[in-house]
Amino acid sequence: MTATVTYESNLRTTCTHLQSGSNFETDAPTDNKGKGERFSPTDLIATGLGACMITTMGIKAESMNIALDGAKVEVTKVMVSDPRRIGKIITHLTIPVGLNLDEKTKEILERAAHHCPVVKTLHPEVELEISFNWQ
Repeated sequence: MTATVTYESNLRTTCTHLQSGSNFETDAPTDNKGKGERFSPTDLIATGLGACMITTMGIKAESMNIALDGAKVEVTKVMVSDPRRIGKIITHLTIPVGLNLDEKTKEILERAAHHCPVVKTLHPEVELEISFNWQ
């Protein structure tokens, strides 16, 4: 088992990662009867995409003796209706200054991000808009 999710009340859950014991709460979003005081479940999917992309790039970068420390991903989730679901996730990855990587290396790292497990898991109807800013 990976995690447990306990419904607390008022559309809030507590999620516990069993291996580490760490936890966090979720709320329903304000546009769907919630308070929006925590990540919503769909926020977690979009944010998980960004985390997976940068982590996968980091794994590849480490194997190439490149430090991506300070790299950042900005994530925007776009909901659609009928049925209510994530219609689009926009990710903008910013890679820190000073790496001076050649185009081939950048391409290898970008390919790693495009092939992370979450990208491969998302339904094809979820549009992905992915951009990279190599400072």
